[in-house]
Amino acid sequence: MNRPSPGPLRTGVLALLLTGALSGCSLLGVGSDAAADGPGGDKATGGRSFTVAAAGDVLVHPELTAQAQLDAKNSGKKDMDFDAIMAAVKPVISRADLAICHMEPVLGMPEGPFRSFPDFIAPPQVTTTLKDIGYDTCSTASNHALDHGEGGVRNTLDALDRAGLKHTGSARSAQEGSKPLVMDVKGVKVAQISFAGGFNGRQVPADKPWLVNKTSLDSISAAERAARAAGAEVVILSIHWGKEHQPAPNSLQISLAKKIAGKTGVNLVIGHHAHVVQPMEKVGDTWVAYGLGNQLARHEVPSGLSEEGVIGWFEFAEKGNGTWDVRPRYVPTFVELPPDAEQTANGPKLPEAGQVQHHRLIDLAAALDGSGNQGNLSEQRRARYRLAYDRTQGTLLNRGAGADGLLPLEHVTD
Repeated sequence: MNRPSPGPLRTGVLALLLTGALSGCSLLGVGSDAAADGPGGDKATGGRSFTVAAAGDVLVHPELTAQAQLDAKNSGKKDMDFDAIMAAVKPVISRADLAICHMEPVLGMPEGPFRSFPDFIAPPQVTTTLKDIGYDTCSTASNHALDHGEGGVRNTLDALDRAGLKHTGSARSAQEGSKPLVMDVKGVKVAQISFAGGFNGRQVPADKPWLVNKTSLDSISAAERAARAAGAEVVILSIHWGKEHQPAPNSLQISLAKKIAGKTGVNLVIGHHAHVVQPMEKVGDTWVAYGLGNQLARHEVPSGLSEEGVIGWFEFAEKGNGTWDVRPRYVPTFVELPPDAEQTANGPKLPEAGQVQHHRLIDLAAALDGSGNQGNLSEQRRARYRLAYDRTQGTLLNRGAGADGLLPLEHVTD
């Protein structure tokens, strides 16, 4: 959001572009007309342009809290530090003109207590890292939004405010809930709206409907109209929907996506909740990312798929008459998990040499092409990264999005 023009996506990007054929890597989307014509301009259309990065669920499980405490101890920082866990995606997130995260759990007090599934209380310290790596705003309507009632909503939004992150989807008052989130992004008024389909059996209080937004086509349409009335030229919907751990969108998602595309003016739909990657699809003129998987999570029983996620990258270019062209790209990610600690008489056994040592979020293309901070990959890690990259790519494309222009932002061909 009006951030200074960033440097290259990562050190050495020019060399990569010049030698991509030799290295087996090319960067698609970087340097495209919509992203590279200077502030507010687009060579292809002569209109304004901006980029959006949006990633999957942020869900802090106990193992990630422990990792942040260990990283803080090792770096000499106070309390806990999520920077090292998430550092690998900063070159992508910080480059976008608008970066959107999804805050799945309730955030608590800095000193705790913290809780995991089913009623989350996550460390608010993660918000500082989210802001530092470049996020501007977070959606907060999720199935866990009411885990701790009105107080939990207030604590979550207070923590986001302290970190300087904007938010939408839940509110502390009727006044806050009625005010659309409209942001200036390179001279374009962009709104974000956020909805969730349910709250794990909890009901939104009848006298406080503003606490969290519940999904219905009428409610989404009303929120979009309110955003337009507040000056929004582009409206982005973050929506919590689908069936957990299913990489295919279900019939309700597909049906609602068609209604949103056909009956509202929403420009982009960003999906959450499944904890695994789901496809992208152009529905009518509207791009729908059914599910971006997890940005950061460590489920009690990792499934392999639950460690895989994607950063959606969307290049908006003005076409005139209030319409926008959206060009989609994607960056596959992976949460690397060390082995479960084996308990011995002397305490937990540390990972052996050659094993993964720490929880880390990986930009898979950067890791595979050697421009990330993982160094030389072992044969086993390269194989796992490549599997995650290929599987994410295949999932994203399996509803025909490739024919409509979906491409990797960082294309690995080795």
